[in-house]
Amino acid sequence: MDEGKPTKAKWWSRPRPASASAPDGGASDTGTGPTGEPGGSDDAIAAAGPAAQTATSGDFTLAAANPPAPAAPAETASAPAPAQADTVPAPVDTAPADRPRPLHDPDPYSTPPYGEPGPWAPAPPVQHPVATPAHGTQLPAAAPGATPPHGTQGQAPAPVHGGTPPHGTAHPTPPQQPVAQAQQPHPDPQTQAAPPRQPYDPWNAPLQQSGAVPVDPVKKRKRANRTLLVFVAVIAVVSGGIGGAIGAYLERNGGTEVELPQVDAEAKGRAKDSVAGIAASSLPGVVTLHVSGDEAQGTGTGFVLDGKGHILTNNHVVEPAGTGGEITVTFSGGETAEAEVIGRDSGYDLAVVKVSGVRGLKPLPLGNSESVQVGDPVVAIGAPFDLANTVTSGIISAKERPITAGGEKGDGSDISYVDALQTDAPINPGNSGGPLVDAQARVIGINSAIRSADDSSAPGGGQAGSIGLGFAIPINQGKRVAEELINTGKATHPVIGVTLDMEYTGDGARVGAKGKNGGPAVNKGGPGDRAGIEPGDVITEVDGQRIHSGDELIVKIRAHRPKDSLELTVQRDGKDRKVTLVLGAAGGS
Repeated sequence: MDEGKPTKAKWWSRPRPASASAPDGGASDTGTGPTGEPGGSDDAIAAAGPAAQTATSGDFTLAAANPPAPAAPAETASAPAPAQADTVPAPVDTAPADRPRPLHDPDPYSTPPYGEPGPWAPAPPVQHPVATPAHGTQLPAAAPGATPPHGTQGQAPAPVHGGTPPHGTAHPTPPQQPVAQAQQPHPDPQTQAAPPRQPYDPWNAPLQQSGAVPVDPVKKRKRANRTLLVFVAVIAVVSGGIGGAIGAYLERNGGTEVELPQVDAEAKGRAKDSVAGIAASSLPGVVTLHVSGDEAQGTGTGFVLDGKGHILTNNHVVEPAGTGGEITVTFSGGETAEAEVIGRDSGYDLAVVKVSGVRGLKPLPLGNSESVQVGDPVVAIGAPFDLANTVTSGIISAKERPITAGGEKGDGSDISYVDALQTDAPINPGNSGGPLVDAQARVIGINSAIRSADDSSAPGGGQAGSIGLGFAIPINQGKRVAEELINTGKATHPVIGVTLDMEYTGDGARVGAKGKNGGPAVNKGGPGDRAGIEPGDVITEVDGQRIHSGDELIVKIRAHRPKDSLELTVQRDGKDRKVTLVLGAAGGS
């Protein structure tokens, strides 16, 4: 037994003979139990008397095979104890015959099942703990011969080699009393039977050394993980709440710069036959004209005919400039240049102006108006109400629509007769003179007139807007006139050499009785005279197409070139007759 250390009870010890008593008649050793109680050794248990011979371990109560001899009286405790016999008597089997035998021979070096002693082992020396003083306070010593509570020894713990008791409180050691050492025979493991089961007594449970309760590391780790998860969940909830509150506040009260989603930039190229493709191809050749004169000013549109600077537009666009006005041309890129009138004609409502010293001109290609069909898509480009580079789209609504425009002078000298292309592409004041292009961006007409529901001539009336009825001069007619204006400065008109009665309200165009200024209604030697037309005849068809008025007949004639041959249907005395006529030429104005 180690000195200076508490002696822990030995639970699973092999059978051994009782040790000889120490010299001077005292106990062989004085030790402490698991909690510092005296009598922690086997000899101390034997010297404690009959009361200490029985110990309870778990659910089993173990008793010594032979009870020890009674202790010597107190007055003889100081006398030396008699020496023990040199030999230990053989154990006597006192177990009843009906007590069960072990199932197998005991193995002195093996460990019995956990929780209960083997049938061959003696009862372990166990003592009940002495009540622990509170904070080092010494409990009063029990009277000699009195039984401590719960059958425990009423002795104070002995100091270990002069060590300081717990909590710094000195515990005096009571005088040792000699106790007679009794010889205790050792039972035979072969014949020792297991003690009967007894009710569990918590005071008889085996003692452990004081200290922290052992913790399973797996459970400790699980608890730590659960704690961490709970902590993270709480942090997430709190953070979410705070973030939501801040976001709601910022949304209501601002404080952050808003950036809206948007698609990436796409390629600028478009199909050539789309409106965007047509506009991209045509706009560089379209110009805006600003005209100012002594009495009027206006805005219109034109387009480039060639690289020499010739620009085609309407006569009524440049007419306010007269002979001393100014005309400024603005190109689609913003460049400007001064322009001069090359030639104009009120009967066709066409004019040509020219700019000089301008490079990089982009003439527009000319199409063929005879190939146009009703329903073909078209695009109109111009500067309506001085809004330059405006693009509108529509279709061809009708062909060979006879219209007349102008007539503000009252003498008819400013009236234009146009066998027009009708379109629903929006055309407004300022679009005049601009190109009407087809799906291949080729010019097929010159925008010239609109039909409006508003009478702008009425008092207080202003410029009318588009209602989807726009009219353009066919490019075939415009090309011929433009060439004549560029080459000669004047345009020629095809004529039949007769004077028409413009007041006739019947169906067709009637030849008047008298001509202009009182002369004959049919010019002698003219195209009509050679074809056999007489005054009073009513012309009802031109090349098989029905006509309904004198204006319509003029339109049909001016749609042709001089020297073209026409077949006319003439009604005389209620009878129809067909005549062939070759158009003549007359100077334009």
